[in-house]
Amino acid sequence: MANPSRTLETEFPDLADSIRHLIQDSIQFKTDRDNYHKLDKAIRGLEERGITTDDDHFKELKTQRARLKDTLYQQARKHRH
Repeated sequence: MANPSRTLETEFPDLADSIRHLIQDSIQFKTDRDNYHKLDKAIRGLEERGITTDDDHFKELKTQRARLKDTLYQQARKHRH
């Protein structure tokens, strides 16, 4: 079974407008969002293909994704219209 993509808009639907504005207005937000999506895609790809990776590597990828998600969430909350 495929794991669904974790776009910020689906994770935080109440902040979708703020997220769209920040993507246009903030290069740093857009860069962080792009990195979040790359990490999410890599994690989902490993999970879906059943490719073995050492636990520390997989945990580090998930930790990076969680940190970025939290940073992006905090920025979007501050920017809420």
